[in-house]
Amino acid sequence: MSDARLSPGDTAPDFTLTSDTGEEVSLSGLRGRKVIVYFYPAAMTPGCTTQACDFTDSLDSLQAAGYEVLGISPDQPAKLAKFRERDSLTFPLLSDPEKQTLTAYGAFGEKKLYGKVVQGVIRSTVVVDEAGVVELAQYNVKATGHVAKLRRDLGLAS
Repeated sequence: MSDARLSPGDTAPDFTLTSDTGEEVSLSGLRGRKVIVYFYPAAMTPGCTTQACDFTDSLDSLQAAGYEVLGISPDQPAKLAKFRERDSLTFPLLSDPEKQTLTAYGAFGEKKLYGKVVQGVIRSTVVVDEAGVVELAQYNVKATGHVAKLRRDLGLAS
């Protein structure tokens, strides 16, 4: 189990995961575009819903600035499809049930939950540039207000 976290300048680990629509999505398939990859614990939970809706609300302006958004969780594609439909989400949700991508990105490991140390998904966001290099890596982010903070960190007007 690696608790290795990514840092700016690292090569982003490539992945191919199944999306909420059943399609295979690869990071390498998005070369030439900037990609915001965010990791969240579970579809349809309050914090994850808030964060996903914030990304959906900001998607047009993020895409206008050249960014694609991918959300990754251990949920199965069928649950992700329900999440997308229920909350009208407009970006791909990817399934990583084996947690290989989560682990490769340092988004799975020890975290505190209600005062106890548990193994789980660490709410994280990694921004990958057009060449597949990490531009920004944020761990233990808050679900509420994260997208606004990310926009500021990326120098995008709110």
